[in-house]
Amino acid sequence: MKGIILAGGLGTRLYPLTMGISKQILPVFDKPMIYYPLSTLMLAGIQEILIISNPENLASFQRLLGNGTQWGMKFEFLPQTDPRGLADALIIGRDFIGFEPVALILGDNIFYGSGLVEKLQEAAKIQKGALIFAYPVRDPNRFGVVTIDQEDRPISINEKPTNPNSNFAVPGIYFYDSAAPEFASSLEPSTRGELEITDLNRIYLDRGELVVKILGRGIAWLDAGTPEALLQAANFVQAVEDRQGLMISCPEEIAYRMGFIDIHQLSGLARSLSKNEYGTYLEKIIREETSTKASKQ
Repeated sequence: MKGIILAGGLGTRLYPLTMGISKQILPVFDKPMIYYPLSTLMLAGIQEILIISNPENLASFQRLLGNGTQWGMKFEFLPQTDPRGLADALIIGRDFIGFEPVALILGDNIFYGSGLVEKLQEAAKIQKGALIFAYPVRDPNRFGVVTIDQEDRPISINEKPTNPNSNFAVPGIYFYDSAAPEFASSLEPSTRGELEITDLNRIYLDRGELVVKILGRGIAWLDAGTPEALLQAANFVQAVEDRQGLMISCPEEIAYRMGFIDIHQLSGLARSLSKNEYGTYLEKIIREETSTKASKQ
């Protein structure tokens, strides 16, 4: 499976913060925002990722992320010249996707919690149809909303309904088979002038090929698209990391834990970051791993 991070948009809800920089490069506590969706795809086992952004911001992402080899990954970059909606990412990435399934994640979405990795890796096995998640929220009218029956099968899906039939919002990560670009190309723009991801999901629903998995209480879903949400996300990450002594969405650690790189490659990455707490954290992992291996010999 391949992955796409949609890191476009103008970030107008964050003005003036984003008047000179992409929203997805802003810090969420100790990391750039894009590290969080990137890490989510990595935890799903995905190593080939396309980053889509505004033409003027692509160079910044390339400087930040490189080609991905430092993390055992492969990154490609493409522009979205106009804000044509989330489903447009699948059209832009058609050649990148090829004949493989794909996971699409929004560049300002943060996921964390118990059981998340297993859910992501199971979702990444999809070969036919589409899989989305359902997350209970207090204000579903702000989101795409999915209604499910007693056996968790989807009944309907609607974008920001005035009178929602359920309180299950659809978070900004979607798993599709290789037909997704073709279906996305068949969509008509909504009244907002965008190709709506909800309309794409509805195609799969109408075909009987949409699977919904519920994200329960043990998982946090944050979106950092407003100043308040950005601060809340940063405070959440800081609180968890300070309490547990473990980093959230650290690509270097995830690359090592997932087997994308080895301990020697991790050591090289740690040396390049040795002058701050981020590098100190990586060095701590290396010491612990080295000690564990030595004790087993």
